[in-house]
Amino acid sequence: MSLQAKQKSDSHFLLLEGIHQNAVTALEQAGYNNIEYLTHALDEEALIEKIAQVRFIGIRSRTQLTEKVLAAATRLAAIGCFCIGTNQVDISAARQRGIPVFNAPYSNTRSVAELVIGQLILLLRGIPAKNHAVHHGSWPKSAKNAYEARGKTLGIVGYGSIGSQLSVLAEGLGMQVIYYDIVTKLPLGNANQVGTMHELLSQADVVSLHVPELPSTKNMIGQSQFEQMKTDAIFINAARGTCVNLAELADAIDSQHLAGAAIDVFPTEPKSNDEALSSPLIGKENVILTPHIGGSTVEAQQNIGLEVAEKFIQFANCGNTISA
Repeated sequence: MSLQAKQKSDSHFLLLEGIHQNAVTALEQAGYNNIEYLTHALDEEALIEKIAQVRFIGIRSRTQLTEKVLAAATRLAAIGCFCIGTNQVDISAARQRGIPVFNAPYSNTRSVAELVIGQLILLLRGIPAKNHAVHHGSWPKSAKNAYEARGKTLGIVGYGSIGSQLSVLAEGLGMQVIYYDIVTKLPLGNANQVGTMHELLSQADVVSLHVPELPSTKNMIGQSQFEQMKTDAIFINAARGTCVNLAELADAIDSQHLAGAAIDVFPTEPKSNDEALSSPLIGKENVILTPHIGGSTVEAQQNIGLEVAEKFIQFANCGNTISA
């Protein structure tokens, strides 16, 4: 066995949370066959026991790589987050140990944008309440409070890869698009950047949030922002759960100031598919709640699996940390 082949066989990969199989295929084709694959996340105690012998670990959003876990990872060379965010990793602890953290910031852009488009159409037409009524024996055939997307104004908060992709799709529906970002961004299509959040909130028929989780974005949307929105506007969050005060959103829905909302991310999310969500929005007919599935499409997971696996391979083969 050559030295390179031995180094590859000694590189223990631990892939958790059912990462797409094409990640495994890519690693194996590159000569890395020492792969342990699990379909679920591990709690802190199990991770500490397992990670001591691991060279590379791949996770999604449920596995928490804390300071305590990383302290036990004496052989760990790199971390791969098979998703957009890296909030589940103690980045400071990883940096102190010289462990690069890779992610896939663009691979699920289209999937998230399409989810938002679907949600805004459903809410503009009042489909959630109508669906519930038909299932329970009513037949509420009416045009009241049912609107086309065409001609409405979409306000996008955060004009990054997802926000800009959403902008293009919305224009295809005939929507007018405005966006707010903390830095000046060149618009795609005919979108227009506004100078303040108030300007966006006061003009938009639909507000969609697309910002990262940072100290500056925690609870950035609450009562004050909802009050600035138009009566009967719609609010959508497919960004990060900590960015919105859900109790104050529930109040805005209950007071009928807002016509509806769609939430895909939550401040605290269930740790397994068998655990129930706790939220003040549960039970509201004009609120769509989805289980953090913005990037959960077959296509997105295929792309993410390949993107992060290739970053692992580049790092393992030649130490390349570009995009870490």
